[in-house]
Amino acid sequence: MKKPLLLGVLLAVASLAQAQQRTAFEPGNVWPDNHGTHLNAHGAGALYDHGRYYLFGEHKIAGRAGNSAQVGVHCYSSKDLYNWQDEGIALAVAPAGSGSEIEKGCVLERPKVVFNKKTGQYVMWFHLELKGQGYAAARTAVAVSSKATGPYRYVRSYRPGAGQWPLGYQEGWKQPQPGEAALKWWTPEWRTAVAQGLFVRRDFDKGQMARDMTIFVDDDGKAYHVASSEENLTLHLAELTDDYQGFTGKWATIAPAGHNEAPALCKRGGKYYLITSGCTGWAPNAARSFVASFIWGPWQQLGNPATGADADSTYHSQSTYILPVAGKKDAFIFMADRWTPSNPIDGGYIWLPLSFEGDQPRLRWADRWTLGVFDQPKSGAAQ
Repeated sequence: MKKPLLLGVLLAVASLAQAQQRTAFEPGNVWPDNHGTHLNAHGAGALYDHGRYYLFGEHKIAGRAGNSAQVGVHCYSSKDLYNWQDEGIALAVAPAGSGSEIEKGCVLERPKVVFNKKTGQYVMWFHLELKGQGYAAARTAVAVSSKATGPYRYVRSYRPGAGQWPLGYQEGWKQPQPGEAALKWWTPEWRTAVAQGLFVRRDFDKGQMARDMTIFVDDDGKAYHVASSEENLTLHLAELTDDYQGFTGKWATIAPAGHNEAPALCKRGGKYYLITSGCTGWAPNAARSFVASFIWGPWQQLGNPATGADADSTYHSQSTYILPVAGKKDAFIFMADRWTPSNPIDGGYIWLPLSFEGDQPRLRWADRWTLGVFDQPKSGAAQ
């Protein structure tokens, strides 16, 4: 009789723990889902749709093998952003040996989902590296579903901009310049060569590289793809087709030779704001920020948005998305990851309120905070 009683007590305790509702964000702490399991949605993006938020991220497993895609893209849903319900795998990788571009063992990163009002389809974009090729493929890929939670059907991958010059590209830049191949990296002459299309010309025929990426839908319904390109040296912004599943061919460069990755984009007061990181592998670094009055630029580089202790490492994290909070004007959440490549399933999440001082985006650390901070913009982040 004792064993069934003990089992009943344990089940009751587990059920109570799962039923406990979170009422605040606690950046960096374990974030359990409705089953009590730490959220498994790394490099995530979020979508608000019909009164619910949907979180999409890389599903990781234990050990270094988890740095490649072994399962797929995990989806969660929430009504309040604090408590998340496990919706399962939205996009599953294909079996090993299938020959699919997204077979088990590929690199599938930073999934972002947007809803297309014209087609009624949910469109997922992500950075894709083909299995066994390291980071050489540098592709971006798309999948679609009729439901936010999926399952998503893989469509194809791209090297964007094949056979197309970016906006503002001068006629004289279309041909290789004398001596450019011998230029030493990071010199002023080399930076000028990059700005004048050194890598754009190299990849003109096969298409431009696309690594860390995000998707942004503007007020007019037009969608844009922003990715780290040119060996992670230059950000590329490209307009998507009306169905959000391809590229129109209109694209531009941002911060040539600036060495930016992890782009996250939002719009406030008619201006566009971009937060990125430097390129230091898995190690965190100081974030960067940019502002533009028009999506196509020019983009002005600003300072590090992070403030206070650990600002030089963006609180030991790297940007992944900027989430507008539904129903609150000019309310944005900065979403970032704490990567743990030795055991990627343990990676943590840093969500902080994004504020502004003039044109400068600002991040301030808070051990605990609530959405109430957006109702009291002059108060501190902690609630």
